[in-house]
Amino acid sequence: MLACTLAGAWAQDSSTPPTEAPSQSGQPDQQEPVPAYGQQGSAAINSENPPLSGLDLPSLEPHAAPLSYLQPGATFSESAITNGANSLGGGSNFSSITRGLGSVVLRRLWSNYDLAMDYEGGVGYYKIHGEGLTQLQQMDVDQRINWKRGNLSLRDSFSYLPEGNFGASYGALGSAGISSLGESTFSSFFGGANLGTLGLTPRILNLSLADISESITPKSALTAAGGYAFTHFYGSDTTTGTSFIGTSQVTAQAGYSRILTPHTQMALVYGYQAFDFSVYGTAFHSHVIQGLYGHRITGRMDLLLGAGPQITLTDTQAAVCSNNLLLLFECTAFGGTIDTVVNKQTLLGVAAQGRLRYQLTKTALALNYERFETSGSGLFAGAETNIIRLSAGRPISRVWSAFADIGYSINDRLQPLTPAQVTQCATPPMPGAPAVTCPANNAISYSYGFAGGGLRRRFGRNFNAFMTYQFNELLFDESYCVKTSACNRISNQNVITFGLDWTPRPIRLD
Repeated sequence: MLACTLAGAWAQDSSTPPTEAPSQSGQPDQQEPVPAYGQQGSAAINSENPPLSGLDLPSLEPHAAPLSYLQPGATFSESAITNGANSLGGGSNFSSITRGLGSVVLRRLWSNYDLAMDYEGGVGYYKIHGEGLTQLQQMDVDQRINWKRGNLSLRDSFSYLPEGNFGASYGALGSAGISSLGESTFSSFFGGANLGTLGLTPRILNLSLADISESITPKSALTAAGGYAFTHFYGSDTTTGTSFIGTSQVTAQAGYSRILTPHTQMALVYGYQAFDFSVYGTAFHSHVIQGLYGHRITGRMDLLLGAGPQITLTDTQAAVCSNNLLLLFECTAFGGTIDTVVNKQTLLGVAAQGRLRYQLTKTALALNYERFETSGSGLFAGAETNIIRLSAGRPISRVWSAFADIGYSINDRLQPLTPAQVTQCATPPMPGAPAVTCPANNAISYSYGFAGGGLRRRFGRNFNAFMTYQFNELLFDESYCVKTSACNRISNQNVITFGLDWTPRPIRLD
């Protein structure tokens, strides 16, 4: 993603180096669609003040010049990493990862159409036993159709990675999560993200979205969106035997937005999620209603606060022991049998989100919080997830810039283990034997966090060098161990990366 970080700034001004910090998505700004009713003022629903219930964000750099262009790029990086296999209880020995990536960004504008596409791919060589060369692929497409009072967007984000895409080390694909084209956002509500990484297991993540916005008056608009996301894992984690859970997710959302003052919007949003997992008998769906409050100052600040009830309906299989005096993991060892029951539950919870973006004279800050139900990132068959993330970027001089990123997620299991999963862990260790872990992952919750930062320096017009450091940690709760005695349930990494970007001037397309 670092190969495309300066594309937007160069597309706006090809005569001088950019002075703003690169965006988290690393993508150029979107073409501004035609304002509703031909109004340009901030007191109307338009491209610079999009509906609060939609997926588009207001630009903190308004009136950017729209351009059609093609821009190639390349990135080479070398990382020194502790616990390169990302195993539980992994040691402090250093290994290395070498990545070579090529990229291309395409932006094509017509009178009522806007096509944006970025691709980055290559290989990574993991100098870790049993790994070696690994493919790295990521592609994003956004096709927009504009008309006087609204627009329709068709979007897709695809990646093939050996790790998750939430806080991967700098210089790696997915380091900013699922990338968005222009000023748009794909929240965790729609899926398409792995909020935790264990081992090195290749996975395909894909998120397809269609969303529409229509202004019904100068100060009000209706929005609707529908999406399909899936995650497919190739194999299991060889360090712990954990079998990852594939998932597919169907999502729908509809909302109404209303401008109250030139800087304030309110909105009401209804959302639906349907999850289906590769483990039999673990599907569920949820309904979310949220009230949203937004305060926007063009070119400076964007604030969003939202909360509301979340109703989850589950109809899943669960395992019980025929002898209710025994624990599940003791059942078969002491003469009991594991039986199947069907649990029908209606769970009432709270969904919430918050976003603050602030553009200072030189510093860009972004703080995000989300509380939604997610797929469980292959570790659980569904989770109640809380996510918080803080990022910042600042140019230090004409050629130097600094950036930092901190993120943390807490994931609580939504559904109990199925009988098939429990059977894998049904035999407890003998008295005095060391504790064992369950390959099916019987933890109740896990957390994943990362913190990092780095420096970037421009050399001439086409090259940038960067140096970064990041710390990652995955932590399962104590229930991950079959017995209460200690076992390996923590994986942490330290990553130091040096790299070089080649990003030539964009090629204008007339």
